[in-house]
Amino acid sequence: MEEDKTNSENPLKVNRRHFFSQLSVGIGSLALGSLLIPDLFKGGPKPLASQPLGIPHFAPKAKRVIYLFQSGAPSQLESFDYKPTLTKRMGEDLPESIRNGQRLTGMTAGQDKFPLMPSAAKFAQHGKSGAWVSEFFPHIAKISDEICIVRSMHTEAINHDPAITFFQTGSQQSGRPSMGSWMSYGLGSENQNLPSFVVLTSRGKGNSQGLYSKLWSSGFLDSKHQGVLLRSGKDPVLYLNDPDGISRSDKRHLLDHVSSLNKIHHVETGDDEIESRIAQYEMAYRMQMSVPDVMDIKKEPESIIKLYGEDSQVPGTYAANCLQARRLAENGVRFIQLYHQGWDQHGNLPNEMAGQAKDVDQASAALILDLKQRGMLEDTLVIWGGEFGRTNYCQGNFDPKNYGRDHHPRAFSIWMAGGGIKPGITYGETDEFGYNIVKNPVHINDFHATIMNNLGLDHEQLIYKYQGRRFRLTDVAGNVVKDILT
Repeated sequence: MEEDKTNSENPLKVNRRHFFSQLSVGIGSLALGSLLIPDLFKGGPKPLASQPLGIPHFAPKAKRVIYLFQSGAPSQLESFDYKPTLTKRMGEDLPESIRNGQRLTGMTAGQDKFPLMPSAAKFAQHGKSGAWVSEFFPHIAKISDEICIVRSMHTEAINHDPAITFFQTGSQQSGRPSMGSWMSYGLGSENQNLPSFVVLTSRGKGNSQGLYSKLWSSGFLDSKHQGVLLRSGKDPVLYLNDPDGISRSDKRHLLDHVSSLNKIHHVETGDDEIESRIAQYEMAYRMQMSVPDVMDIKKEPESIIKLYGEDSQVPGTYAANCLQARRLAENGVRFIQLYHQGWDQHGNLPNEMAGQAKDVDQASAALILDLKQRGMLEDTLVIWGGEFGRTNYCQGNFDPKNYGRDHHPRAFSIWMAGGGIKPGITYGETDEFGYNIVKNPVHINDFHATIMNNLGLDHEQLIYKYQGRRFRLTDVAGNVVKDILT
């Protein structure tokens, strides 16, 4: 047979192409990419830090992260940043001295006026901390002494896709590893039978922005660090179950033979991704037993169901995913990413945001209380927030009963809890219009640096060399926000 000329000239390139084309329909799909046992991959890339992979740079305060990402950007003015000035000056045009020529989206760039619009929700102070929380979030208000509200987040991105990509990967451009992948790369897994990085998604009743697998991609890191998307329903991971007529022992026998062939192929090509493929098949084999058990919430007592709400019994809801997140966390998953869609309120904000908030309020608070009663909150970092904020002026015509807010990257709010974060504090401050930050700004790079710090990682040391450049999650910036740490 005539030898494949392309293969003989550049076998590595062809084999890798073939590998990626086939992996998409492989066992468990690419979702099976996960860090297993660090010493199984002795031929893989090494970090450029002095510390070996799988070992923190210093003593961590958090072992794991649960990130409750509110996709679409909830308004800070209807949640955690109380601005009575907007009520007093309702309908007045936002002073140019405040806007100061800020870049606008195409949705409001053509407006001649920018009429100030007060919050659609009433605010009150709660807990010993006296935190201001809107009536849209009554359950979160009750745990205000457990959380740290950061009112001074800011970003450069003004549109959804680059903004959410920035939060998840540290860059507005696609292709970088996600935050969960960096944590998997730096710290490894606590459970050999489950992925170190898991993704859950849910959809609310509001206007939804798309979610893409690039948000949990491993980028240029080894594919074993990619997030595993767990679906609701009978099969949490596609292609994980064995076909009819294939027994557990048959699968073991098959994997052993495939592993032997892959090892021969690795010797011939020197492609380290082949070792990852072997490990992913092994992970799939173990996940067949571990995932169904972890995802079975029928074992939860009635008190827990009541805590999270009845929606927690409906697969695919935000409440069910919060409960699943706790189960995954207690089973050793390192980074658990929830995405809840529906926060893009460009119109009908008073009604739409109230419904969105109701979707997430009880379950978000329940997760904090549940972790605390199990003694897990102190070493689990929980984050709640979106990709940017919302304008203090209305989008389109001035109508107090039916209005929307446009994107606002200059100042917005998130909250964090547990895992080395000071409870019961509000950090940062915006001006009386809620438009500009006047105290303690926190950039996305700072946000990432702080999360890594609490996990025992120095964001300047966890580096990966790719195409001649030393990459890190925080790029070339970022400072740990020490004032919010315990």
